[in-house]
Amino acid sequence: MPTPRALTLTRPDDFHLHLRDGPAMASVVPHTAAQFGRALVMPNLKPPVTTVAQALAYRERILAALEQRAPEGADSAFAPLMTLYLTDNTPLDEVARVAETPEVIAFKYYPAGATTNSDSGVTALERVYRVLAAMEQQGVVLCLHGEVTSPEVDVFDREARFVEGPLAQIARDFPALRMVVEHITTREAADWVEAAPAHVGATITPQHLLYSRNALFTGGIRPHFYCLPVLKRESHRQRLIEAATSGNPKFFLGTDSAPHAKNSKESCCGAAGCYSAHAALELYAEAFEAADALDRLDDFASRFGAAFYGLPRNTGTVTLARETWSPPDAFAFGEETVVPLTLGRALAWRLRAPMGSGGRE
Repeated sequence: MPTPRALTLTRPDDFHLHLRDGPAMASVVPHTAAQFGRALVMPNLKPPVTTVAQALAYRERILAALEQRAPEGADSAFAPLMTLYLTDNTPLDEVARVAETPEVIAFKYYPAGATTNSDSGVTALERVYRVLAAMEQQGVVLCLHGEVTSPEVDVFDREARFVEGPLAQIARDFPALRMVVEHITTREAADWVEAAPAHVGATITPQHLLYSRNALFTGGIRPHFYCLPVLKRESHRQRLIEAATSGNPKFFLGTDSAPHAKNSKESCCGAAGCYSAHAALELYAEAFEAADALDRLDDFASRFGAAFYGLPRNTGTVTLARETWSPPDAFAFGEETVVPLTLGRALAWRLRAPMGSGGRE
C-alpha cells in the first residue's frame, strides 16, 4: 500500500513504562505525556512500590512533576496507571485494595534478580500462590517479567525456559488468572500467548520489533541497545513483527522505556534498559511501515491494550507526519543525562502536537 504523508491515531496508551522517581522522573515524564493518553508505570523503585498507598503517592508525584513542567496550554489529560511489586510477602489485603482502586490496575511479577531493581522479586512461585489465587478470584491482572534466573541457563534462552516452565505452571494452576507477558522477545513467547485463552496478553517493545541481537555489537559493543530480556535472533524479531501486525488483540503496545543515566549505561557493568519514550510512536510506525501494516498500528497502539484492561478508549488523536528528523543524542535526566535508543540515527516519522482533549469515551 502507498505510504501516507501523515498518519492519525486515536491517542494511544503505553502499557509498560519506567519513570524512576524524583528529579530524574520529572525530566522524562513529559516525553510520555506528549505521546500517550495513559501509561502503566512499573513499580521497581528503590524501595519498591508494594502497597496501594505507595502507588497512589507515586502517582501524585508523577502528576505534580508533569504539571510543573508542562508548557502553558499543553494537554493535561495524561493519566498514569499504577502497578504493585509482587513479593514473597505481599499481603492478601493488597489484592482487594487493587481491585477497588481504579488508578492501580495490576501486580508486577519479577523473578528475583532478573532485571533492574528486582532483588525484592519472587524467589519461588509457591510463595505467592495464595496471592495469585486471590488475584484470579478478583480479576486483578498479573504482569510478568518472563525470564528464569538460573545461572546455568543461557541468557538468550531465559525467556523460552520461562514460557515452558513458570508461565505454563501459573496458567495450569490458575486457569482464569488474567496475565500479560511483558516485552516478549521470542517466537516461543509469541506462540504461547497466541494459543492461550483470551485473558492472556502480551506487550511488545519498539526495540524488539526493530532490532536483532546483531545491533548490540555493530561497530563495537553498543550499551544503549542493551535491555532485559536481551535482543534475540532475527528469526525471533520477525515472529514479533508478525504478532504485532497480525490484528490479534492479545498483542499490544508496551514500550518498556527504561531511562538510565549515561554513566550507568556506558560502564563496565552497564545497566539494562532502552530509553524510547521521546520517539516511541515514531519507532513503532517505522516497524509497522516496514511490514506494510501501518493500517494496523491504531489497533495495536490505541485499542487492544485498553480493551484488555477493560478501559475506555481515548478520544483525542495524535498525528505522525512523514518527515525525516534526528532526535537529540541525549536528554536531561535530573542532574544527569539519558541517551536514547535513537542515538546517531534519523527517523522517518515525527509526532505533531496531540489534538483533542485526550479524554475517554
